[in-house]
Amino acid sequence: MSSSRTNLKTAFKKTRTIGPLYTGGAVALTTDGKWLVTCVGEEVVLTDIDEGTEICRFVTDTAAVTALCVTPSGKQLALFTASMALRIYDLPTTSAPVPKPIHPIRSIARAHDAPVHICKADPTSTYLASGAADGTVKVWDIARGFVTHVLRGHGGVVSALTWSFPRTASLGLEERALRLITASVDTRVRVWDLARGAERARSGKQVKPEAILEGHVSVPRGLDVTEDGRWLVTGGRDSVVLVWDMEARVSKTSGKGKEKESGPVLVNTVTVLERVEAVGLLTEGEELAGSSSGSGQIRFYTAGEKGVVRIWDGKKGSVICTLGDEQAGASADEEEQRQILDAIYVPSISTILSIHADQNILFHSLQTGTLSRHLIGFNDEIIDASLLRSTSSPTSDSHLALATNSSLIRLYSTQTLDARLLAGHTDIVLCLATSASGSVFASGGKDRAARLWAPSSDAASWSWACVGICEGHAESVGALAFSKQNTASGGLKFLFTGSQDRTIKMWGLTSVSTTSPVADITRCKSLSTTKAHDKDINALDVSPSDSLLASGSQDKTAKVFAIEFNGAGKGGLKLLGTCKGHKRGVWSVRFARGTRMLATGGGDRTVRLWGLEDFACLKVLEGHGNSVLRVDWMGGDGPGGGSGQVVSAAADGLVKIWDVGVEECVATLDGHEDKVWALTVSKDSRTIISGAADSVVTFWEDCTEEQEAEKETARAELVLKSAFRIEQDFQNYLALHDYRRAIELALSLAHPGRLYKLFKDLSSSDESSGEFASSITGHPAVDEVLRTMAPSDLARLLRYVRTWNTRASTAGVAQRVLNAIVRLRPAAEVVAAFEAPSVFDADVDDSAGATRVKEEGGIRELVEALIPYTERHLSRMERLVQESYVVDYVLGEMDGGVGEDDDEDGIGMDVDFEPATVKV
Repeated sequence: MSSSRTNLKTAFKKTRTIGPLYTGGAVALTTDGKWLVTCVGEEVVLTDIDEGTEICRFVTDTAAVTALCVTPSGKQLALFTASMALRIYDLPTTSAPVPKPIHPIRSIARAHDAPVHICKADPTSTYLASGAADGTVKVWDIARGFVTHVLRGHGGVVSALTWSFPRTASLGLEERALRLITASVDTRVRVWDLARGAERARSGKQVKPEAILEGHVSVPRGLDVTEDGRWLVTGGRDSVVLVWDMEARVSKTSGKGKEKESGPVLVNTVTVLERVEAVGLLTEGEELAGSSSGSGQIRFYTAGEKGVVRIWDGKKGSVICTLGDEQAGASADEEEQRQILDAIYVPSISTILSIHADQNILFHSLQTGTLSRHLIGFNDEIIDASLLRSTSSPTSDSHLALATNSSLIRLYSTQTLDARLLAGHTDIVLCLATSASGSVFASGGKDRAARLWAPSSDAASWSWACVGICEGHAESVGALAFSKQNTASGGLKFLFTGSQDRTIKMWGLTSVSTTSPVADITRCKSLSTTKAHDKDINALDVSPSDSLLASGSQDKTAKVFAIEFNGAGKGGLKLLGTCKGHKRGVWSVRFARGTRMLATGGGDRTVRLWGLEDFACLKVLEGHGNSVLRVDWMGGDGPGGGSGQVVSAAADGLVKIWDVGVEECVATLDGHEDKVWALTVSKDSRTIISGAADSVVTFWEDCTEEQEAEKETARAELVLKSAFRIEQDFQNYLALHDYRRAIELALSLAHPGRLYKLFKDLSSSDESSGEFASSITGHPAVDEVLRTMAPSDLARLLRYVRTWNTRASTAGVAQRVLNAIVRLRPAAEVVAAFEAPSVFDADVDDSAGATRVKEEGGIRELVEALIPYTERHLSRMERLVQESYVVDYVLGEMDGGVGEDDDEDGIGMDVDFEPATVKV
């Protein structure tokens, strides 16, 4: 078998997927900042954000989730759905993926009479507060599942709530008052003392708030209180944040002239100049980038319509720092998409989590003031993908660029869920291509431009920056192809772009700087424009030697051009040939890495291989059920050469790997539910990445060697188990004296060693000298087996006897068995056994891959092999008998003395021997 055949990759396993993480709704984060709870459609997903893996999913009632929260202990999850049901779940104790959805430990069918929009657990993880659209707030005992308080009085939807459970050292646990602070669309904030409320409820009185705070003129969206319960901040859509002193009291005169003490007191009004959607207080002593922390400070954060998080000094009313970038000159739609819907502060990791309307989740580090992690919730349709290598890892694929149904390019780490968004295009990005070095990539889109991206020089946060732009096409740019080789200095040479305007443009890139930060984006120069096809150009590819360019079009053809480039600002294309054969449009073209061959995928559901000598179709690979959208090559560039294997992705949702030599599909990867538009293969051909219209990216890792090793291990285990089972059966037959089955088993499995041991044990056992002394073999049952044995078994046994007879150590057993056969079976039966057709020397399990070998020769060859050795053994025995007489004579002479004629019994012994033959 050739090396190309032995190196085939026939098995791939799914090692990782990037799927929808968040499609809108409530978000929760555990207090350690490691696990994230999000809504994906009507499902709730728990994700380990450090490992980038999905831990589990929670079973809901198929209604949309309206509110959820994780208890501060991190042990339980509570959520409300549009059906007004409350469900409580136990969270897993480890981050190991749970294969089955988790069911709730408690479910309350109708917890409220209206949908719940906000819920939160108290600091002790004992109670859960929920606010509904009818203005009702309920407090639940989480462990026992019943309502402890029903708070009414709000004038509309409850928009925010928070708990106040002061942790003051001077107060004992029994002195700490548990308060609940709520806000609603009536613009008022209410403070509830739950202990007093419980007393009023037991006495049959209506529970009333301890205080009603008025100051907002629009809906309050955020509430938070300090750990000591002293300060309260409230922020709303009226673009202000109010700071309240909860312990201050003022005296007011009522209408009857009586003075009444009331509180809390408004101490500061901070104008934030944007609609506030989230407000929270930072813990005392929290370190901020570029700011010193001090005791007694009130620092809070706000997030809202401008898409940034601001940290404020509550007493001075000034901004301390801003987290995130505010987009200047963005359109109204873009501003609406970038606005923040909620923000979560995680003190344990000094991070603020912001949830945006465009389904992105950003982690802002307070200590560095930078973006530490970016999670993309939903990617829409994956149109194209390209592997990249960063400057820190130039030898391995570290990042993955994705083109989705958006003007923003998604840039993922190949190890985690951390991502970045690259803005630059003004319309949907359609295609991506990677340079020869792997660190620079290009993108083309509906804005009729192609952009070049290089690793950013910003050391604080990894990303790619736009370093060049190619403008000149009249229609969308749908295909890109870099030169496969760099210049002598390591720079870029040229780029080809294909467009819906049916032309191919060649761009010189020698002036584009990719190694140092550039202030201005380089405007690339077009070296040539070629009218290539009669319809849209879908794909381009450059040969490994940079000498050829292939193009695929909707006009059902693929064309091959000769590339002319002198490196001095001049270049062009010359048509060499046209590949005709597809019955529908050509979606993808790829040059083989090791041979002069071109692969194309078309709408006619076939992959075609073309020779580059005469541009004739060499092979047609059929198997997909819909249009083949992407093709690529694996292997073919190693020491062994060869054309390698073809990988194809199609609109049927499948990825197939083909053996080019035999034109067969050797593996089918099923991991998508919609059209697979994106396909890329790693440099070492060990990883395949596919992206589809189901917004899922799947990483497939080569496991051919592992699978072969597993098969070999399983086969070895099966052989051992079979051998053990056979040995056990053989011993059981012997213990039961079922010699017929024992002998037949040994003969059928071609185990002469077991047969020899059986006959040897019989001849040396005590039974052979007792009542079975008359038996030829040592046991009458064995004699009967030899007398009635099938002709084929008899022939096989005689051949074993022939083998045993060749050695002195086993000849005794051979002669005993041969004696039994000759005495028990007529000579005609023995001769007939060798004349039967299809007699084999060994029976080997054909499923194990072994072949049966026919034994040559018959009874004549057997007898001719038995006679010489038998005569030799007979001669040896006679010689031993004679020598035993000499020993007896010597022993007698030693006992009676030399010269005595008679022994003491008077019996003489005459010894006739020749002295010359005596050996001492």
